[in-house]
Amino acid sequence: MRILLLLVPISLVLLALAIWAFVWAVRRGQFDDLDTPALDILTDDDRPAPPRDAAPAAPEEDRSRDAD
Repeated sequence: MRILLLLVPISLVLLALAIWAFVWAVRRGQFDDLDTPALDILTDDDRPAPPRDAAPAAPEEDRSRDAD
């Protein structure tokens, strides 16, 4: 029975935290546009894919020795 004296206040604090987080998200505009992000994946980008990272090129050797 004593555990209820601990669990009830903890649950009320967690409930208040969840309500605060929801109100904060609504005020920050997190729920303003629910359709566009889902449709963005369907748009076709004309930009080319970025190049893959290639291994760094080896430093060029001094070719002046080869000319002699």
